[in-house]
Amino acid sequence: MNESALDGVFHALSDPTRRAMLAQLAAGERNIGELAAPFAMSFAAASKHVKVLEGAGLVQRRVEGRSHICRIEPAPLAAADAWLRFYERFWSSRLDVLEDLLRNPP
Repeated sequence: MNESALDGVFHALSDPTRRAMLAQLAAGERNIGELAAPFAMSFAAASKHVKVLEGAGLVQRRVEGRSHICRIEPAPLAAADAWLRFYERFWSSRLDVLEDLLRNPP
């Protein structure tokens, strides 16, 4: 995943409403009305959030009649997770060294 795509994923995840929408979608497909319902927001407002999620590749939308059905796309989340795990390993090893130095000063 390139830097720009990763930025898009983290931008999409920066909003609590979008994270909650992803949590709903993790349980299965939802239409935009269902995604909007817990937030008492309009279809238009929910659709804007979904567009951000789509732009980051986190959600795919299909139209069935008048319904816009959304489903989660896990690949971008997996790429973001891999990026975070790399830095987690880096910082964990550094913090282990620091802890050892603090417990056993030279």
